[in-house]
Amino acid sequence: MAYKTVNPYTNELVATFPDLRADELEQAIATAQATYATWSQTDFAHRRAILRKAAAQLRDRTDHYAELLTLEMGKLFRESQQEVTLCADILDYYADRAEEFLAPQPVPDEAGRGDRAMVISQPMGVILAIEPWNFPYYQLARVVGPQFMAGNVVMVKHASNVPQSAAAFARLFQDAGAPEGLYTNMYATHRQLEDLIDDPRIVGVALTGSEGAGARIAARAGQNLKKTTMELGGSDAFIVLSDADMEHAVRWAVWGRMNNGGQCCVASKRIIVMDDIADDFLARFSAALGQLRPGDPMDAATGLPPMSSQAAADQLNEQVRVAVEHGAKAIRVGPPPPERGAFVQTTILTDVTPDNPVYHQELFGPVAMFFRARDEDEAIRIANDSPFGLGGSVFTRDTDHGTEVARRIETGMVFVNHPTWTRADLPFGGIKRSGYGRELSSLGIQEFVNKKLIDVVPIDAAA
Repeated sequence: MAYKTVNPYTNELVATFPDLRADELEQAIATAQATYATWSQTDFAHRRAILRKAAAQLRDRTDHYAELLTLEMGKLFRESQQEVTLCADILDYYADRAEEFLAPQPVPDEAGRGDRAMVISQPMGVILAIEPWNFPYYQLARVVGPQFMAGNVVMVKHASNVPQSAAAFARLFQDAGAPEGLYTNMYATHRQLEDLIDDPRIVGVALTGSEGAGARIAARAGQNLKKTTMELGGSDAFIVLSDADMEHAVRWAVWGRMNNGGQCCVASKRIIVMDDIADDFLARFSAALGQLRPGDPMDAATGLPPMSSQAAADQLNEQVRVAVEHGAKAIRVGPPPPERGAFVQTTILTDVTPDNPVYHQELFGPVAMFFRARDEDEAIRIANDSPFGLGGSVFTRDTDHGTEVARRIETGMVFVNHPTWTRADLPFGGIKRSGYGRELSSLGIQEFVNKKLIDVVPIDAAA
């Protein structure tokens, strides 16, 4: 069975779940389509009430939902709690703002013919969401929050290693009073995903995942002329200019690299520091990372959790091995991790040259690449020398100048004096091989709505 819960702290199998049967899939699509016919006609007040109930339940039972995240993918429990709260914030945000975001927009009558034209936002239908394991609830909330409020319905294929989290999020909306078919959790196979994308009842696909998965899904959807959004990998640059507050920058570098065990698309994976402060920064950064204690992710004292799976840990260790084989130096910091569980030693890679295979790869886990830059221009060149373009950050005491540097970084998001992060009101997405489209904010709710023009022309208007 592909769908299973394996506790990455112990590598013990907890539970397995059967794949979706063909008849179950057909019934699920039919139900979703029937639900869309009625849900799309509901008013904002009705949709708002369900989202608010779901958000309230997340806040009332935060620990219950958080424990599932930690069990299935090894996230530190305190970070699991934060993820649950973030999801509640996203649902409340769209409950509060969707009607404003989707309000009809008048079109000025610049021709002076007396037209009354406007653009209205209408739902499109059944949206297929394909989501990853690293933020099992957050990835879902940022799709279903805006799509439910827009009048769409959602069918979800979640990652195979978080089946209990996937089911819990589906029950959340059932308990909040959502009609059957508004949110469908599916333990679907890859072949069934292809069938879903081909099905004319599916009108769009939202995917968060790897480059490879994005390319395959986008190609399949393109063959069917279906709208997609793609949030793929990232290798965010963390630029530290010479005038940066060193203590502040080091603290955020540790958080930016190690949040979620380093398994984050917008983690600070490439640390780029001006040469005149590089030695000091590297010494402080190494010491701070070394303070993170590996262990049980449910223990509040733990700073380094296991990775999501043994396979993920093995892949990252292999990337480090190949990097060293091609001339990089690996600085191992902190105490050795437990022998049992999907742990990876916290590591800083230095002397990574452009001909090293890892230079253009994404490192998903507690491994950072460290670069020295002669000057600001070289730092920006290194930052932009990547196939990815998701996020990035610039650290400097001169925030006006930091903003100018941010403008030169080729990504979808740049933060000044903070690692790339997320809030309900901030648009999230990238360029290049990090994908396309935006989630969250007012932009996220616009991705799967029909922007329909209605133009009322005076009956006696000239042709």
